[in-house]
Amino acid sequence: MGIFDKIFGSKKEKSSENSTNQDMRLEYNVMKNISLGKSLKYENSEQFKPIENSIYQDLKDNDDTKYRMTICYELEPDNETNNQYPLEDILDKYYLYVSDFLETENHTGPNKFKLELAGELTDIKNGQEIIGKKVYNQEFEDDDGQIRVHLKIE
Repeated sequence: MGIFDKIFGSKKEKSSENSTNQDMRLEYNVMKNISLGKSLKYENSEQFKPIENSIYQDLKDNDDTKYRMTICYELEPDNETNNQYPLEDILDKYYLYVSDFLETENHTGPNKFKLELAGELTDIKNGQEIIGKKVYNQEFEDDDGQIRVHLKIE
């Protein structure tokens, strides 16, 4: 084995199916107990109008992404990376963004979160698909042998 193989690893070692499968994480960054929440700010009828099923329209937002919903969830404590995932993947999948982290309402524990998501009405409705489900990241090997991550919703 050459010096570069020792430093960077040998391609032969990486292509071994057993070592690849052992190194892949099948379930991590687990988000669970996902529910719709209600924020105190929605009580302001001059700014928010209830639409349906815990979806509100921000009356001061003239953009197409003026619709809001609040979600509450718990991250399993073994989330070794950070709190960004799988939330970031959910935002990408449903074309949503976090419009408010609701910091004044997040006092329930270090692994429990409550935040407001925003987007177009159709995207908000589609995003409600995660309510009551477990969401996590899973690694897989693509056709080129690269380890990739995708979002799983169960």
